[in-house]
Amino acid sequence: MKKESSTHLFNSISSTYGLFFRYQTKRYAKDIEAMRDTIDLSTFHSIIDVGCGTGALCGVLADLNLEVTGIDQAEKMLAVARKKATRNNITFQEANVLQGLPFPDNQFDIAIASYVAHGMGREQRKTLYAEMSRIAKHLVIFHDYNENRSILTSLVEWLEGGDYFYFIKHAETEMRECLTEMKRCFKQVEVYQIAERANWYICTP
Repeated sequence: MKKESSTHLFNSISSTYGLFFRYQTKRYAKDIEAMRDTIDLSTFHSIIDVGCGTGALCGVLADLNLEVTGIDQAEKMLAVARKKATRNNITFQEANVLQGLPFPDNQFDIAIASYVAHGMGREQRKTLYAEMSRIAKHLVIFHDYNENRSILTSLVEWLEGGDYFYFIKHAETEMRECLTEMKRCFKQVEVYQIAERANWYICTP
């Protein structure tokens, strides 16, 4: 999806999206707790949420005492996020990962993106992978769909016009094979199913 159309879409639905904030917060908290034995996020210091939307995941990460940076290209989403934030260890910033992020290499311990990758085209995802790998010191996490899709999700994703159907079949492979400047984006990729229709793709920069 083109940057202009996707930004307009998410700006237009920001108020409606905000209505699901409490549900999203509970869902993210449950998923992170379920993964605690595999990766305890609270042992890290800083994290960036790429495509943070209204900030539900940022709030859960902040509750783990992480220094959280949330970025999104939709300013109205960020406006909702700032209103809902209850912790002072969260910073929100307007930025577009496809245009390059305004952070130096290895700025954050972890970079995470939740339900962002599947909505991009394949070449755009390569940019996403490379840029998140660049700014992350220890881990890159993609919280996204797996192949256990519902009919409703399939319909919504078809209407959105992203690359969902290819992504859910090839996510792990394209992460492993992603190249930037003749180097692999990630040294290692591990996949964990965290819910019926969602995986964590945990990548080592």
